[in-house]
Amino acid sequence: MPMLVVGLGNPGPEYAETRHNAGFMVVDMLAENMRVSYWKDQAGAKVAVTRLGDEELVLAKPQTFMNISGKAAGKLVELYGAALTDVIVVHDDLDLPEGSVRVKRGGGHGGHNGLRSLTEQLGGAEYVRVRVGIGRPPGRQDPADYVLEPMRRDVAERLSAVIPTATQAVLHVLERGADSAMQEYNGS
Repeated sequence: MPMLVVGLGNPGPEYAETRHNAGFMVVDMLAENMRVSYWKDQAGAKVAVTRLGDEELVLAKPQTFMNISGKAAGKLVELYGAALTDVIVVHDDLDLPEGSVRVKRGGGHGGHNGLRSLTEQLGGAEYVRVRVGIGRPPGRQDPADYVLEPMRRDVAERLSAVIPTATQAVLHVLERGADSAMQEYNGS
């Protein structure tokens, strides 16, 4: 059975440079590092299929918008026959300090609508998450506005600086498992 890496984000150029697209950014860097350049439209997602060693690896960026991204992910899990424990979801996380990366297996959605949709559509939350910290909005700013606003240059540079670390965390999970990745990335 293949491993499935799902990066969460929103499609379209107006969302490309937002905090909410951290998952897309990580999957794009992972594809670039693996020299994957062909993406196909499949099951409501941009999908690239490659190999990591002897294993098939499916990279996906749902194009159904964040709040219903589980629809595309659910179709892909069914299509490729991936086990829920072989799904890695990469997403932004308001509850982590900006620039941090954490790995987690299972858990609740923590108010993240993309995770809520995934858990509902996949029928459980046993998938692995690579969480990219974006910090909390300042003052009384609505979190929805915060994650969807275009980033100032300094903020975009700080997010860009953590994307390679999150990409390495995904590779760590793929190559050595979630437990090893949690020990490596959750201690700092």
